[in-house]
Amino acid sequence: MKLTETEKQYFKGCAAELLKSDDVQLMDTFIQHANVSCLEHSISVAYYSYLLCRKLNLSVDYRSIIRGALLHDFFLYDWHLSSDRKGLHGFTHPKTALANAEEHFPLNNMEKDIIVKHMWPLTFTNPPKYKESFIVSLSDKFCSLIEILRIYPSIISH
Repeated sequence: MKLTETEKQYFKGCAAELLKSDDVQLMDTFIQHANVSCLEHSISVAYYSYLLCRKLNLSVDYRSIIRGALLHDFFLYDWHLSSDRKGLHGFTHPKTALANAEEHFPLNNMEKDIIVKHMWPLTFTNPPKYKESFIVSLSDKFCSLIEILRIYPSIISH
């Protein structure tokens, strides 16, 4: 499955503001899974969330899916190293990512929900409010799995 040129341009347009940010580019300095950076992972989650919605012709807020997915892991630290953080990374980083994103970018309520709820069902007491949040959560699990197993294709060729 591939995106049309028009769909690719829409994706790039929605992502451009965030990707030109030096703060978002910092995500490229932190490893997320295997040898995939946090930024690469977030771009993949955004791409596959968008691709899924386009190919299934879902009625969703495409812009919010792309932006929320790009910022879902905007926590800006190496989670592999021990630190003075309270709680386990899997449970705490969504709130850190949301706080960082709110500090740097204007976000709508759906984008906020996507960011803070992307670890569902691990964070089972706080389910996604929007279908867009659920889709990004599923795409995050898919991308994490293919990154850990090192079977992910390059989205650049798409």
